[in-house]
Amino acid sequence: MDTINKLRNILGNAKVIALVGLSDKPYRPSYFVAKYLIEHKFTIIPVNPFVDEVLGRKSYAALSDIPEPVDIVDCFRRSEDMPELAHEAVAISAGVLWMQLSVVNEEAKQIAETAGLQVVMDRCTKIEHARIFGGLNYAGVNTGIISSNRTRGTR
Repeated sequence: MDTINKLRNILGNAKVIALVGLSDKPYRPSYFVAKYLIEHKFTIIPVNPFVDEVLGRKSYAALSDIPEPVDIVDCFRRSEDMPELAHEAVAISAGVLWMQLSVVNEEAKQIAETAGLQVVMDRCTKIEHARIFGGLNYAGVNTGIISSNRTRGTR
């Protein structure tokens, strides 16, 4: 499956995203990614042992503490932390291990893919959602997608 179709499938079918490393500081990238995803009807579950709540949502210390199924584990952590997080994503039966911009770890990718998870590395959920489902093209960004379909939410 090519990258755009893979990402369209992942983001189009996901409903629950666990954001590992989600900060409660509004100037942090994880915070505005979470805010964007919430505005686009995703259920966001913060995973950060150092905060109790982010954007009005209870924060969990670990993926294993989350009491509901998770579609995407979206990681705002360093590349060297990813193998452990891949094992945790497998343990909770997540569908996708997503590593944010500049986060690349081949070992984590192998762990997740061997267990049947889809893997996305070095990409931002917010940017990819806006690129594929509309928004970036209105700002004059060449998204590389040619379509006669109108974006969701337009007339």
